[in-house]
Amino acid sequence: MIFDGHSDLLYDVTRRRLRGETHVLERHHLDDLRRGGVEGMVLSLWTSAPGETFWKETDCRTAAERTARMMDCARAEFAQCPWLTVVRTAAEARAARVAGKRYAFLGVEGMAAAGEDLDWIDRCAAFGARMGMLTWNEENALATGAGGDRGHGLTALGRQAVEKMRRAGMVVDVSHLNERSFWDVIGLEGGVVIASHSNCRTLCDVPRNLTDDQLRAIRDAGGVVGLNAHYAFVHRERERQSVETLALHAAHMAEVMGVEHVCCGFDFCQYMGPGNEGARGLESAAGAQSLLCELEKLGMSRREREMIARENLLRILE
Repeated sequence: MIFDGHSDLLYDVTRRRLRGETHVLERHHLDDLRRGGVEGMVLSLWTSAPGETFWKETDCRTAAERTARMMDCARAEFAQCPWLTVVRTAAEARAARVAGKRYAFLGVEGMAAAGEDLDWIDRCAAFGARMGMLTWNEENALATGAGGDRGHGLTALGRQAVEKMRRAGMVVDVSHLNERSFWDVIGLEGGVVIASHSNCRTLCDVPRNLTDDQLRAIRDAGGVVGLNAHYAFVHRERERQSVETLALHAAHMAEVMGVEHVCCGFDFCQYMGPGNEGARGLESAAGAQSLLCELEKLGMSRREREMIARENLLRILE
């Protein structure tokens, strides 16, 4: 069974609920989760820019307003999911599994909504968030994302934000940071650092992927890196954007960091429309088991596959 360390399903939940639908996860996604053997997820609060996607149909004009609306929709959706338990610890996740339920941790994908109000982080923690990214791809008051100025990094306020996240029990997630912000975070002592959904730049040279030095830094910070199924982060050549190539990313991570630092963070978002497809063989959560099959073909043992599929990330969230 698989624990997916990065899922944007709350985006679809919010979009559909704002249009009047209910039971979104059960009606549109549960079957794929079952078919793919996905027992748990980290559900992220991610809100796009105000002029993008469904948000332009709403009265939400700021990141804070969009995030608050998504939280409201998530609460309403969870109340309609008796088969899903929202958890904060690995022990709670394992208890949910024993009870025959799927489990969901909560995360924050980008903190533009905070502005300069770091108390916002406490509100996210109170909502249940256990993981948090300072940015998506943008530059904000805290740090600079992969799409921002390469010369800009973590701000003084961003350093305070990292400290506040750790005090609130949130794991710092460096996926989406640019390199300077990444190294600024690594330079701060005091806690585990993860990259929930980033691949290897050695195999696919794009800014969202990590260099070998970055992989080793996350290893040394006691963290994990989640394998991302999005086609653009698997390979630059279209014919190699496949589950077989993603398995090679896993093998490279294991060689550089050790297999105990590799996990899954699939970032499935095909439901967002063209340009959001997964790699061939990993088009949706329904195909998640195909990655484990490819890892077996590469010679990984059953124990190693279990570590990547579930146990490594659960260890971080004890």
